[in-house]
Amino acid sequence: MSLIDFEFLFRPVGELDAWLTGLFAGAPLLVALGIAFVLGLRHASDPDHLVAVTSLVAADGGGTRSATRLGAWWGLGHAATLILLGVPLIVFKSELPTWLESGAEKAVGVVIVVLALRVTWKWARGHYRAGRHSHSPSDAIPQRGSHRHLRRGEVEAAHRHHAVRTPQQAFGIGLLHGLAGTGAVVVLLLAALPTRLEAALSLAVFAPMTIFSMAACTTAFAWVLTRPLIEPVYRSVLIPALGLFGLTFGLWYVGLG
Repeated sequence: MSLIDFEFLFRPVGELDAWLTGLFAGAPLLVALGIAFVLGLRHASDPDHLVAVTSLVAADGGGTRSATRLGAWWGLGHAATLILLGVPLIVFKSELPTWLESGAEKAVGVVIVVLALRVTWKWARGHYRAGRHSHSPSDAIPQRGSHRHLRRGEVEAAHRHHAVRTPQQAFGIGLLHGLAGTGAVVVLLLAALPTRLEAALSLAVFAPMTIFSMAACTTAFAWVLTRPLIEPVYRSVLIPALGLFGLTFGLWYVGLG
């Protein structure tokens, strides 16, 4: 029995989606494509996406440019799964096997738990101390003047630069998220639109918009948390709080909460 039932987080977006998909009925193709456009833009606000992206951005610890790149790769992986699986499902009016979709959803929960644990562990080890500093000309790294990034411990004259979260990892997480949600999207489109062609065209609009929405989501999140007034609180308080929330949510999502 879960101590916290996170189902309430899904109700608002579920009601919004139900209202938007209700507009599909009898709508001309251009209107249907417009609705698919809006649904794609909204897609990043699903609670499981938001929890994953908070851990994704927190683990990276970079600025808005880095967050945008990670969000775009995350969205690209998500969109790739939607297209590669969604189009054949629409053409053959089929569905993903229940066991596959259920397993993907549980795997998403596991990923959220792992991300949350990693963020918390790195915070406890002091990996999120950051400040502006310069490097000497002898350092074998690109020189861009004063900059900031993650590092462990106190400021040192020489320290290793590393990417905490790579685009490939973000892409992989996006693929998994797409696998968990493709079946529901396809069922929605097939039920709401009269022909396979309209459903396929709507999916072709929906998928790219998810890339944009996920990149925008990570950018906005990173921009807010790196403001001078917020960043000290973010690094000292919000990161472990987000880690704890992600862990609790992930366990609930898997069914172990």
